[in-house]
Amino acid sequence: MIAILKTRTLKYLAMLTVSAFTLQSCYVAKDYTRPKLDEIEHLYRTDALPTDSLSMSDMSWKELFSDPYLVQYIEQGLQNNIDIRVAIQQVLAAEAYVKQGKAGFLPTLNANANATRSYFSDNGQQGAARSGSGKDHYDQFQIGGNLSWEADIWGKIRSNKRAIEADYLRTVAAHQAVKSRLIADIAATYYQLLALDAQLEITKKTISVRDSSVSTIKILKDAGNVTQVAVDQNIAQYNSARALQVDLETAIFQTENTLSILLGQQPQNYARSGLEDQHLQSDIKLGVPSTLLRNRPDVIAAEYNLVSAFEMTNVARSNFYPSLTLTAGGGLQSMELDELFSTSSLFANIVGGLTQPILNQRKIRTQKEVAEVQQEQALLEFKRSLLIAGNEVSNALFAYNQETKKFEYRQLEVEALRNAENNSMELLKNGFANYLDLLLSRQSALNSELNMIDSKLKQLLTIVDLYEALGGGWK
Repeated sequence: MIAILKTRTLKYLAMLTVSAFTLQSCYVAKDYTRPKLDEIEHLYRTDALPTDSLSMSDMSWKELFSDPYLVQYIEQGLQNNIDIRVAIQQVLAAEAYVKQGKAGFLPTLNANANATRSYFSDNGQQGAARSGSGKDHYDQFQIGGNLSWEADIWGKIRSNKRAIEADYLRTVAAHQAVKSRLIADIAATYYQLLALDAQLEITKKTISVRDSSVSTIKILKDAGNVTQVAVDQNIAQYNSARALQVDLETAIFQTENTLSILLGQQPQNYARSGLEDQHLQSDIKLGVPSTLLRNRPDVIAAEYNLVSAFEMTNVARSNFYPSLTLTAGGGLQSMELDELFSTSSLFANIVGGLTQPILNQRKIRTQKEVAEVQQEQALLEFKRSLLIAGNEVSNALFAYNQETKKFEYRQLEVEALRNAENNSMELLKNGFANYLDLLLSRQSALNSELNMIDSKLKQLLTIVDLYEALGGGWK
C-alpha cells in the first residue's frame, strides 16, 4: 500500500512539475533594451578635436600621471581611503543580495520535530471519548519536513533576480565613481602642494632681494638721492613679502593635512617633486560621446538604476497573473514514542495550487503604477547624468585650452615685468627714476610670477578634471 501511494505521489508531482515548466514559456516580463538617447549627440560642444573611438578614459591613471611620488600616493589612497573602504562594504552587501536573488528559483525546505501532550475536559467530546481508556491526556510525536516551490510562470522571479543584479552592478559602478573621484582629488591636492611650494620659493627669493634692496635704498638716502619715505616704503614691501611667506607656509601645512585625509593616514609631511617636473598627456582624445555610457561610472550607475526599475515594473506587472505553488510535506507521526520510527508512522501530502488575485484593495494596480513612475524617473535621471557628464567634459576641455593660452601670456608678462624691475633699479641708482616706479614694478613682478604658477596649476587641474569627466581613473 505504501509503495502504491509513493508511486502515485511521484506521478502527481512529476505532472505538476512538467506543467509548471511548460507554463514558464508564457513570460509577461519584457527584456531591457537601452532607450534611444538623442542627448548623446553633440555633448562636448566642440569641433576642435576629432571624435574617434579612442578616449583619455581608456588610459590608466598610471599612464597619465608620471610623477613617482603622486603614483605612490594614489596607490596608498586606493588602499587606505575611508570612502573607498565604505564603498567596498556596500559592494559586499550587494553581493549577498545577488546570492539571495539567484536562490529565488530554488524551493524552500523546512524540517521540524515536535512532541505534544493534550489534556481534555471530562465534559468535552474528546474527553468523553477517552474516558474509557483510563487516560486523561494523549501524546503525539512527529518528525517531518515541508517543501514549497513557486513556478516562475510569468518571469516574476527572473525579473526580481535581474533587478537585484542591476542593483549590485550599480553599487559596483558607485564604487568605481568613488575611486575616480579619489584619484582626481589626490592628484589635485598634490598639484596644489607643488604650486604652493613654487610660490613659496619665489617669495623667499623676493624676500632676499628686497632685504638687499632696503640696504641699497638706505645708501641712496644717505647720498641724498631719495628720502626717508622711499626707505619706509621698501621696508614695508619687504615685510609684506615676509607676511606672504607665512600665509603660504600655513596653506602648505593645511594642504598636507588634506592629503593625509585622502590617503587615510595621520597628518604628516609628504615628499614631492617640483611643479616644473609635471608633464601630463597633451594628446587629448575625447572619444565619441557614447563612450561615456561605458566609461563614466555615474552614468553606468544611472543606467543600472534604470534597469532595476525596469525589472521591478516587470515584477509589478506579473502580480496580475496567477501564481502556481507546489507544496509537499511528509515524515513520521505517532501517538506512541516507541512506534514513531515504524513504517506505519509514515505520512505524506502534496498540494498544487493556483492563486489568482481578484480583489486586493487596488494594491497590485497601485504597485504597477508606482513602478512605472519610478521607471520613468530612473530614465530621466539616466538622461540627466549624460547631460551632466557632457557638460563637465565640455567645460574641462574649454578650460584647458584657455589656461594653455593664458599660461603663455603669463610667461611673457613675467619676463616683461622682471625686466622693468631691473631697469627701474638701475635708473633709480643713476637718478633717472623715482622709488615709486621701482616699488610698482617690483610688486607687479611678484604678482605676475605668482599668477603664472597659479595658471600652471589650473592647466594641470583641467587635465585631471577632463580625465575624470571622461570616466577615467577607475580601471
